[in-house]
Amino acid sequence: MDTARAVEAVFRIESARIIAGVTRIVRDVGIAEEIAQDALVAALEQWPRSGVPDRPGAWLMATAKHRAIDLVRRKETYARKLAEVGRTLEDEPPPAEPAEADDIDDDLLRLVFTACHPVLATEARIALTLRLIGGLTTQEIARAFLAPESTVAQRIVRAKRTLAKAAVPFEVPYGADREARLSSVLEVIYLVFNEGYSATSGDDLVRPALCEDALRLARVLAALMPEEGEVHGLAALLEFQASRIATRTGPDGEPVLLADQNRARWNRLLIARGARAMSRAGSGPYALQAAIAGCHAAAVRYEDTDWTAIATLYGRLVQLTPSPVVELNRAVAVSMAEGPAAALPLVDALAREPALSSYHLLPSVRGDLLERLGRPREARAEFERAASLTRNERERTLLLRRAARL
Repeated sequence: MDTARAVEAVFRIESARIIAGVTRIVRDVGIAEEIAQDALVAALEQWPRSGVPDRPGAWLMATAKHRAIDLVRRKETYARKLAEVGRTLEDEPPPAEPAEADDIDDDLLRLVFTACHPVLATEARIALTLRLIGGLTTQEIARAFLAPESTVAQRIVRAKRTLAKAAVPFEVPYGADREARLSSVLEVIYLVFNEGYSATSGDDLVRPALCEDALRLARVLAALMPEEGEVHGLAALLEFQASRIATRTGPDGEPVLLADQNRARWNRLLIARGARAMSRAGSGPYALQAAIAGCHAAAVRYEDTDWTAIATLYGRLVQLTPSPVVELNRAVAVSMAEGPAAALPLVDALAREPALSSYHLLPSVRGDLLERLGRPREARAEFERAASLTRNERERTLLLRRAARL
C-alpha cells in the first residue's frame, strides 16, 4: 500500500473521532470537519517524506487539535473559552469512561446527539451524522436513503449552517430533550452499521470499522438508557449481525452467501450478548429485526432456519414500518418457507415501487427466484441488471458470476 492510500485508509477509520475531538474545541461541526480535512492534507504532504507514523491516528488527531486551538486563539470571541479549557486540550485527552452512570464522556456520542438536534429535520440529522460519524461519502448516504445525491448534499450543507447559527451545544442531552432525539440517534447507528456490514460501494463488501463504531455506540446507549426497549432491540440486532461478519467474505474478500457460511465460525460471544439484549427489548421495529436475526443465529445449519417464523416477523415489521425494502425481505422469507412460486408475485409487485427502481437487490432476488423456478434465461438477465446497478465491486463480481453460470 502506498503512502497516499495509507493516509486515506487511516483517515477513513479515524475521521469521526478527529471531528468529534475538534468539535469539543471549536464547538462547530462544520469547522471541525474542515479542520479534520486540513489534517488529512497535512498527512498527504508530510508522510511521503517522513514515513507513516507509528500511531497515525494519534498524529492526525494531534495535528487537527493544534490547528483547532490555533483557530480559537485567533478569535477574540473565544478567548474566555480558551482560558477555561483550551490550555488543557493539547496534553490531557478526555476520559475513556463516563465519570458517572448518567454522564457519557464520549465525544463520538456527543457528536451523534449534537448532529441529531431537533433544530434539524429528521432526514438532515441522519445524513449529517452519517457523514460525520460514519465517514460516509455523499454518494453512499444517498444510496442508503434511496435519495438523489444532490438532495443529500444540500441537506448536509444546510444542517451544518443551521447548527452553527443555533449555537447547538456539544453535549449529551438529558430528560425530554434526549428522548426527542433518540429515534434519530438509533436510526443513525443502524444505518452506519448497515454500511459497514454491506458497503454500498468500493472494493470491499464489509467495512468492519464502521460496524465496530456502531456496535460500541449501541452498547453505550443501552447502558445509558436501560429502560428503553428499542435501544436494547437495536443493540441485540447489531450483536447478532456482527457475529457473522467474519464469515461474510472468503479469503480473497469475495462475498459468501448466508447459505454457504461456516456457522461454526459465528461469534458465539456476540450471539450470547444479543440474546441478553433481546431479553430487555420491547416489540418495536428494532426488536423485531433482532428477533429475525436471532432466528438465523439459533439455526445450527442453514436448513434448520425457521423461515415461517421469519416471514411472520417480517409481516409484523411491515405493519409497524411500511417499507418496500422490508417487503422485499419478507418475500425472500416467503420463498424459503413456501417456495419461489409463492414469492415471485410479491417481488413483481415491488417492481412498480419508485424507491426500488435502482435498488440492485430487487433484480437480484428476482433472479434467484427465477433460477429456482427453472427459468435460467430470465434469471440471467436479472442478475446482469443487478450487477449494473450495484456500486460495490465484490457484489458486482458475484452477480456476474451467477449470471455467467446460467
